[in-house]
Amino acid sequence: MKTVKLFSLTVLVLIISKVHAQEFKLGKVSIAELEQKNHPKDSSAAAAILYNKGICRLEFDQNEGFCMVTDVETRIKIYKKEGYDWANQKVWYYNNTLNEKVLFSDAVTYNLVNNKIEKTKLKTDGVFDEVLSKYRAQKKITMPNVKEGSVIEFRYTIKSSTNFMIREWDFQTSIPVNYSEFKVLYPEYYVFKPRQKGFVFPKIATTTRTKSIVVTSTIVGFMNQTETRKEEVNYIETETTYTAHDFPALKDENYVNNINNYRASIEHELSFVQFPNKPIKEYSTDWNSVVRRIYEYEDFGLELNKTGYFEEDLNKILAATKTTDERMLAILNHVKSNVKWNGVNGYGCDNGVKKAYKEKSGNVADINLMLIAMLRYSGLTANPVLVSTRSNGVAFFPSINAFNYVIVAVETPDGDVLLDATDKYSIPNVLPMRTLNWVGRLIRNDGTSREIDLMPKRTSSDIVFINYTIDSEGKIAGQTRRQCSDYNAMISRENFEKLKEDEYLEKLENNSGKIEVSEYSRMNEKDLLAPIIETYSFKGDNLCEVMGGKIYINPMLFFTQHKNPFKQEVRQYPVDFGFPFLNKYNITIKIPDGFTIDTLPKATVYNMQNNTGSFKFNIVAEENILQLSIVHQINKAIVSSDEYEMLKDYYKGMIAKQTEKIVLKRI
Repeated sequence: MKTVKLFSLTVLVLIISKVHAQEFKLGKVSIAELEQKNHPKDSSAAAAILYNKGICRLEFDQNEGFCMVTDVETRIKIYKKEGYDWANQKVWYYNNTLNEKVLFSDAVTYNLVNNKIEKTKLKTDGVFDEVLSKYRAQKKITMPNVKEGSVIEFRYTIKSSTNFMIREWDFQTSIPVNYSEFKVLYPEYYVFKPRQKGFVFPKIATTTRTKSIVVTSTIVGFMNQTETRKEEVNYIETETTYTAHDFPALKDENYVNNINNYRASIEHELSFVQFPNKPIKEYSTDWNSVVRRIYEYEDFGLELNKTGYFEEDLNKILAATKTTDERMLAILNHVKSNVKWNGVNGYGCDNGVKKAYKEKSGNVADINLMLIAMLRYSGLTANPVLVSTRSNGVAFFPSINAFNYVIVAVETPDGDVLLDATDKYSIPNVLPMRTLNWVGRLIRNDGTSREIDLMPKRTSSDIVFINYTIDSEGKIAGQTRRQCSDYNAMISRENFEKLKEDEYLEKLENNSGKIEVSEYSRMNEKDLLAPIIETYSFKGDNLCEVMGGKIYINPMLFFTQHKNPFKQEVRQYPVDFGFPFLNKYNITIKIPDGFTIDTLPKATVYNMQNNTGSFKFNIVAEENILQLSIVHQINKAIVSSDEYEMLKDYYKGMIAKQTEKIVLKRI
């Protein structure tokens, strides 16, 4: 009996081993994989990565020395139509002097047809190259014949003449990952610093081995005679393997600036290189060495010293200014008015400041390095601030690849003033939302640097005055005045720009309970330093309920917040509001003749700890008039995950109070 059990167990282990071996090899897709209808651990998943294996190694080339080669192979299961996007794959590469190349191969879609596996290979018309910027491009593929139930797999190779960049490897994505493996191999001459992100971590195993290469050299001797010599060189190679099993999908949540900041991943930054009998060559050992390298780039530091192209124009503008603030604002507006952003990020110039000024177009660096040069010319202390945009992720570790943007800091007695001339609606210390990504790195002339907080401290207000009457049938008519400052004003101006006025009003009506808007006007739309003001009259037949001789009404009408954005039991990520804000509502309600108050919400105050925020609700009744004052204030741009439970309860109480109804009854 024991022998039979032992035999059965052995067979089972062999079967399991065979299945796993098939899963981790291209071309070995099983019927079981194709038949699977849902992911076994996440039935909501639209797709899943069955396995993802990468090897990044330094290979020796006789002509170029050690070069970086990365091989990746992937298998993905598509469960639902929402997962079809996973049939589109893209890999970026440098298209400048680094001379990288990306090659896709073995790309096949598998489907189960009449209980048989059908293969559809990727053809050349499904492969594309796309230029992203002066420095980057990407190779894209679109897998053929993808359906619900399909399995796709592919391999790609990245070859680079560089020897210092190991690509970041993600163990987590927006879909489940059954198995992920990443190997890094490099000789003893290179020292890389591994850095992990995320809340779940892979297993790590490291081994070393002795390897050898043959180096061929040509020696010129007497009478220019040449001699070819070959020398075998032994060295120690380090191999580190990272493995992840059954990592869950990374679920996005409300008020997360970039979910990729919390993705389980590994990156390697080259610290230094030292070959035998050679001096150490340092790379990114700390932030100062990173910014020093960037400052020395021809398309960065040298561009700051060019002034001749703008001096005549700027002298005319500066003649009319007296104070530091006037000079700063005049120069900012001059750049914004004369050079338009082409939508390309980067801390290095594409066209160069002189050409960008002449052609009135440039990338982020062209524009903001030009702004710095002008501010310095005017006598102000202005410096570049390296930034990683929200879409690029937070710059956690010292790396030249950590940044993709540059803004401006002007030092004043009252502190740093941050500027960005790429956005038509930006003003001093009100930057485009894309730049509000925790911290940046300010670089001084001498190459030193310091961290600089990018998150706004000043409160952006949204103040609403509503005055309305209710008739005996529950119809409402009134007037609204809305005043927005700073970031709220910037967002409003951007929204106005996207739509014609009639389209904007139609959207306003539809989003406000199908009201009818009239007498609409705006103030200060072009005066960016002033709050923007909207006023309009409105009518609505469906803004309250009339039942059994009573009228039920939410006093905030269409400004009521009905849903709590924080629903998770536990949250691992900080809550990023973008900027501190104050929402204030002053509401006057006239009760219809023949009615009196039956029920009123009670006055309430909620204060969060650590001055995180507060909610105040107050209501006063005088004869047939109700006066309400409602204030919702968040004092921090970022609220830590430790405060999440408090914030969640705060919003729960605030929304319960906002949705509490006033009840009127007939006399």
